[in-house]
Amino acid sequence: MKATFLTAALLATVFSFAHTATTVNPQTAAIHKAENTKIQVALLLDTSNSMDGLIDQAKSRLWNIVNTLTTLKYNGKTPDIEIALYEYGNNGLSQTANYIRQVTPLSTDLDLISEKLFSLRTNGGAEYCGAVIQDATRQLQWKTDTNSMKLIYIAGNEAFDQGSISYKEAISDALKKDIYVNTIFCGDYDEGISSLWKNGAETGKGKYFNINSNLAVQYILTPYDAKIADCSSRINATYIGYGASGRAKKMNQEVQDKNAESVSAANYAERAVSKSKAIYKNESWDLVDKVKEDKDAIAKIRKEELPKELQNKSKAELKTLIEAKTKERESIQQEIAQLAKKRQEYIDTENKKTKSQDDLGNAINSSITAYAKAKGYTVEK
Repeated sequence: MKATFLTAALLATVFSFAHTATTVNPQTAAIHKAENTKIQVALLLDTSNSMDGLIDQAKSRLWNIVNTLTTLKYNGKTPDIEIALYEYGNNGLSQTANYIRQVTPLSTDLDLISEKLFSLRTNGGAEYCGAVIQDATRQLQWKTDTNSMKLIYIAGNEAFDQGSISYKEAISDALKKDIYVNTIFCGDYDEGISSLWKNGAETGKGKYFNINSNLAVQYILTPYDAKIADCSSRINATYIGYGASGRAKKMNQEVQDKNAESVSAANYAERAVSKSKAIYKNESWDLVDKVKEDKDAIAKIRKEELPKELQNKSKAELKTLIEAKTKERESIQQEIAQLAKKRQEYIDTENKKTKSQDDLGNAINSSITAYAKAKGYTVEK
């Protein structure tokens, strides 16, 4: 799809959102809504035989998409961001489940999303778009307020109307929950129209894109990538695992670093930038994040929940250690933020010299930004 056509399609799509009236104090309501606002994104990926390229693009663009989401603000605050992942059209999945699997529910655990995404494998199957949209609509815990953004992105390359579940009925149910459905056809633009992918997006008040899923994502290397990568290694040392999953989760953090790095140095830098943002929070296993959420966490934690090297520390010593790790992390995060700004300016300058690539990440990023502006969010880079 030509970039000019994509731009025109985005400009031509207009969304209207209903805002419910409230009788409570407006100032209090605004604060309450900002604190509870979420951006919820469900990615429904075709994992049939021909979709290895799509999965590779998803791996390559996950952290770039996350970083786009972090630029969005509602009433000056960063919304909570949750991502869910489904695979469909895979013969290795249950036929009675329509060859569909919920890989992760809506989650703020970005390392988990990365882990599961890198574990996906393709296998031939029947691609039932209506069924997977229905599952995502019914199974996920979608917010009910009118200020949260709720988006489904479904990507694949077979006819959109396959299966016994009508995609129009499934999308109608999604719209009742204020969930907008976007379609990404992996193939020729006109073929996506004839196979009803464009109609699926129009029915879902979303956007239709087509991409060449077999193209490798093109990266722009910058002079700042290596410095950001160094910051990523240093920031890992500020995490203190606790509880039953602390050690495993801390190890997984490093595994996902390596997964990102295996794609490209640029992708690793994107992940490091994500780790510097408020969206990357791990209070369920990291004691530093836990104390930010609960000031009494140190008093509550049991000795056996701590790493062995910290079990003989007094509460006062533990408090001092966590304060030091908190300051160290914040300092590194600020360093990454400064480097990331310079990096993005470099990328923006280089992008002006060439036509931007139409890939999974660019399709999602451009539409998310358009949705956000229509919904009253601001974009702060």
